[in-house]
Amino acid sequence: MSIGVDFQPFSDEVKYSILGVSVFLFLVAVGILGWQIHRYCTRTRPHGIGNGFLRTGDEPATKGVVGKEIPMPDFKVGRMQDETQRLSRCLSAGSLPSNSGSVEADGLAEDGLAEDSGEEDRIRGSLRFSLFYDQLRSRLVVTVLGAQRLPTRDFSCSVDPFVHVRLLRAVPGEEDGEGAADEAACCVLHEWRSRLVKGCSSPAFGDEFSCTLAKDEVPSVTVRMEVRDFDRYSRHGVLGEIRAPLDGLDISYPLEVTEDLAAPRKRLEVGLLKVRAFCRQVANDKALYARICVVCNRRKLQHQSTSLRTRWDVTVFNETVTFTLPDQPVRECAVTVSVYEVAAGRKSSRRLVGQAALGKAWGSEDEHWRLMMRSLRQTVARWHPLYI
Repeated sequence: MSIGVDFQPFSDEVKYSILGVSVFLFLVAVGILGWQIHRYCTRTRPHGIGNGFLRTGDEPATKGVVGKEIPMPDFKVGRMQDETQRLSRCLSAGSLPSNSGSVEADGLAEDGLAEDSGEEDRIRGSLRFSLFYDQLRSRLVVTVLGAQRLPTRDFSCSVDPFVHVRLLRAVPGEEDGEGAADEAACCVLHEWRSRLVKGCSSPAFGDEFSCTLAKDEVPSVTVRMEVRDFDRYSRHGVLGEIRAPLDGLDISYPLEVTEDLAAPRKRLEVGLLKVRAFCRQVANDKALYARICVVCNRRKLQHQSTSLRTRWDVTVFNETVTFTLPDQPVRECAVTVSVYEVAAGRKSSRRLVGQAALGKAWGSEDEHWRLMMRSLRQTVARWHPLYI
């Protein structure tokens, strides 16, 4: 009697099936390996970026302490540079608090001062909007409809646009001591911001804004719409702007307009935030106002006055005035802010409280001007002492 195991081999169909699956998996593995080798051999490596990013002097980064060459680590320097630039925008020196203990604060913002000759030839897209003035209710209605063919960022090939709308009122120049009239300045009546459309170069907005406006003020008002690219660190890029003067336009019915975006003009915005001027007795019959002048090459170009504010130990203005600069370089210009005290309701018999000057040639005040020049399209606020 014998004991054995009755082994029944697999059928030919099962054997061929297992062999086919094995061959298929082997071919897939070989294909993946070949694809990875092809990616490694054909990928583009940045030339000179890593060395420039990791060294600060002229000495080659591959030199060791004893003269031996040290291989450079393969960092993802492109992404690191993008993050570094964004963080530098967020942590710019203009956002740091000032502890100078001075008595008067104002904010400066310089916009549209790039002098690149290729800016004008760059395609900026177009903006579609409508204007309507309701004579029965004395209201101006501005509707931002949409934009077309907006330029995208170079590094991400996308854009997150929104529209910043401002109503500007022209202030006629006054005669100075030499009889020459100043160029027209503008003050901001109202400003709005449309909704944000992410990742679209031809967005549709459909936002409507309205405000009360007297009929006799309509000819002196200009609607300025600025298309901006949203930035998470609040330093939005300017894609282009449109200025629509209401003088001569028939907007008694909704007027729809499509216009190409233009490069931003040379513009200087001065914001008067607070004035701290201590007084022995607080009198409600006294008021303060400020006169802001732009001087270039010792010649007064433009000036504008703020509204009257009742005087307190700390008088809050929160007003912004806008100046359109001429062809002179902004670095040769200066800003003077003169604060006057008058009786409430009138500007006669004014008394100078103090004056602050900002510009290239004003000593300690040059720091604020230098920060403004480094922070284009970004407000820089600082306190300044008032001198008599």
